[in-house]
Amino acid sequence: MLRKIRFDFSFVFSPNISNGVSEEEVNSYKKKIEGVIEEIKNEKPGFILIPFDERNINSVKNLAEKYDYFRDYEDFVVLGIGGSALGNIALRDSLNGLNWNGLDKNERKGFPRIHVIDNVDPDFVASTLKNLDMKKTIFNVISKSGSTAEAMANYMIVKGIIESFGLDVRKHLVITTDPEKGVLREIANEEGINSLEIPKKVGGRFSVLTPVGLLSAIAGGINIDELIEGAKNAYSLLDEKNLWKNPATLNALIHYIYYKKGKNISVMMSYSNRLYPLADWYRQLWAESLGKKYDVHGKEIYVGQTPVKALGATDQHSQIQLYNEGPNDKVITFLVPKSYDHEVRIPKIHEELDSISYLGGRTLNELIAAEQKATAYSLAQNGRPNLNVEFSKICEESIGEFIFTYELQTAVMGKLLNINAFDQPGVEMGKKLTYSLMGRKGFAEFRKILEKKVKKYII
Repeated sequence: MLRKIRFDFSFVFSPNISNGVSEEEVNSYKKKIEGVIEEIKNEKPGFILIPFDERNINSVKNLAEKYDYFRDYEDFVVLGIGGSALGNIALRDSLNGLNWNGLDKNERKGFPRIHVIDNVDPDFVASTLKNLDMKKTIFNVISKSGSTAEAMANYMIVKGIIESFGLDVRKHLVITTDPEKGVLREIANEEGINSLEIPKKVGGRFSVLTPVGLLSAIAGGINIDELIEGAKNAYSLLDEKNLWKNPATLNALIHYIYYKKGKNISVMMSYSNRLYPLADWYRQLWAESLGKKYDVHGKEIYVGQTPVKALGATDQHSQIQLYNEGPNDKVITFLVPKSYDHEVRIPKIHEELDSISYLGGRTLNELIAAEQKATAYSLAQNGRPNLNVEFSKICEESIGEFIFTYELQTAVMGKLLNINAFDQPGVEMGKKLTYSLMGRKGFAEFRKILEKKVKKYII
């Protein structure tokens, strides 16, 4: 097993930073962590099984082959939201690069452009659909329940457009949903629309390595076997009982110890635009899994660490002032590629100007690496804990390893907080109120909440 990512925890520990975590603090949790790992292994949460369930990857390959890997289409469009979209965007941008949709078909090796419609902003939806040739577009609607209002509204719009062109829906639509139940499963069965299954025990935010994320990945020419291989590499560390050799467990414990010390914000700052969408994916994973009102025994505890995303070097000029001199309430994670696909050299001009001549002859690669290192050191000087996740190369294996490592880290953190990391009850009330406003049958009673007299403060 050759790991593709490495964690550098140097600046979370004393004496490298003031008031840092000590080795003794980490070692004091040895027995606790061993118990947590055994619980996770025995409970087998759905995401743990994904890398070894060949049905998932084979179903995606078989469907892709049926469509000749979508080479007859110009555009592949995902209709989803949250866990049914964020992972797709992260895979596309990190592995296909930032200009995939701007390349011509030969440069894309015959694969279609990949779009993700993950909102119901009418301007966003309309402008995206306006630029598509429906005859050469295939849509993948993703919703496990089949009742997600946003995904289903966009599905209905798209289906209506397809039918208005007199096109065969079965050639322009693929459904990814629950294996047995829900409206989308009924539609797929009744109308003969090709479909894929979301594993029963896998929630949306843990689903990127299932057909939810793998279909759009393979449509973009991404090697999904290597993605899964990277996840297996991360899984292999599950049995590593030495805390100092298990990055997912150690990182969870570091965040937990700092959370207990008042650091209730987790910043993920990418020094690569390609890796930046991973921070979006992480925000949902960390927030929705760990932000809970009750512990596993029903006791009110109100826990959760707020995830924030940032982009280096851009946000050195917007957020780092706060991180360095504002409240010391953050743990900062840098995503750092060891190499970039391009080398951009700065020409030797203005050599008479000392303030910029030093840049001449150097590269942007050197500059962004220096900026990241300098930012990490400046934070450490101010006693602000930070760590690096270093990618030996941005590739399928490293991305798969990163995704599974953070899913495992989230499960461990949930155990340490004594909460259920796999539900999301706090999302449900908003959904029900939306249903009532939109007139869905069975939800009229929730209008009473909306009709309560509220003292207005509108200026």
